[in-house]
Amino acid sequence: MITLKENSAGGVVFRKENGLVQILMIEDRFGHWTLPKGKQEQGETDEETAIREIREETGIKGRIVQSLVSIQYTYEHQDFGEVEKTVHYFLVEALTGKETPQVEEINGVKWLTLEEARAKQKAFGYGNNEIVMDKAISILQENAEV
Repeated sequence: MITLKENSAGGVVFRKENGLVQILMIEDRFGHWTLPKGKQEQGETDEETAIREIREETGIKGRIVQSLVSIQYTYEHQDFGEVEKTVHYFLVEALTGKETPQVEEINGVKWLTLEEARAKQKAFGYGNNEIVMDKAISILQENAEV
């Protein structure tokens, strides 16, 4: 049996609001608090996918500051069987837009402080996003001028 491969991209979106760094998190349709990401379309780079998916899922237009990490995992698709998925995450600075959840896939979108985002991730997030969030928060704390 052939295992399908799927490539996705997304990011940790941040902004500075009144001197405070905040991270944008989404509540998915399963009730988990997570990061915006989605499937790569044909001809897109990982960076283009991340920016498009963030805009579609949250309404926020951003720019990539740097690559964070790529996560790999396997999941079972109801029609196609086992899928090997790779998700490329980037640190993304919010430029414009009003946070607006994509109602078909997202229950909510919220700006959180670094501490709130870390707590949401630990309590309600997906385990494979721990490393993504930890790396992003570390970079944001070290580079307050980002």
